[in-house]
Amino acid sequence: MLGDALSYPRNNPDWIPTILIGGVLSVLGVLILPIFIVQGYSVRVMRSAAKGETSAPSFTDWGGLTVDGLKLFVISIAYALLIVIPIVAVTVVLGLGSTLADPTTGPSAAFGVATLLGFLVIGLFGLAIGYFAPAGYANFAVEDSLGAAFDVSTIVSAATTGEYFTAWVLAVLVGLVGGLLGGALSVVIVGIFVVFYVQIVVYYLFGRGFAKGLGKKRRAAAESNV
Repeated sequence: MLGDALSYPRNNPDWIPTILIGGVLSVLGVLILPIFIVQGYSVRVMRSAAKGETSAPSFTDWGGLTVDGLKLFVISIAYALLIVIPIVAVTVVLGLGSTLADPTTGPSAAFGVATLLGFLVIGLFGLAIGYFAPAGYANFAVEDSLGAAFDVSTIVSAATTGEYFTAWVLAVLVGLVGGLLGGALSVVIVGIFVVFYVQIVVYYLFGRGFAKGLGKKRRAAAESNV
């Protein structure tokens, strides 16, 4: 899967212009609109990967890209809120607990343990969201529906397969290594294009892993009903 992902952007005959356009748009993201176009392209990549296509799409139908990018942005905010809201809630509760503590002795040991456990649970919950969210993005790309991004049964079905897990781990590793490489090369401008190339690879892995995992689960379910 990794080899296919790494070659996927280059299999497009227009891959050089595509990478150049994507890199420039990423830099222009401070203007807001370009970042939605880039996000829309990521949706198109996931959709392409889910279909089993072997080459990355080109930048066409810019209006459609912008709309898809806006939708993915809304979905990303919704998933982010699933992490932010618990953090705020725990922080408020801990703040109140600290305020109500005896000023002479300070917070109790139990309060300290509760604080540690609270943030540990939030950390684990955040990791879970980070794992399942890309499956939601991919389902949205496949179904072209905002609701599909929160279809828990389909998302969990795909994400609890070895195919998706492998793709997710590879995407994280590629993102980390590619991000570091792109950051190091940013001093010679090349880095912005490396980062966009890596972004294509990462979203390919999300889309492909999701589709393969979901397909496996559905085949198994169909065979069990025969």
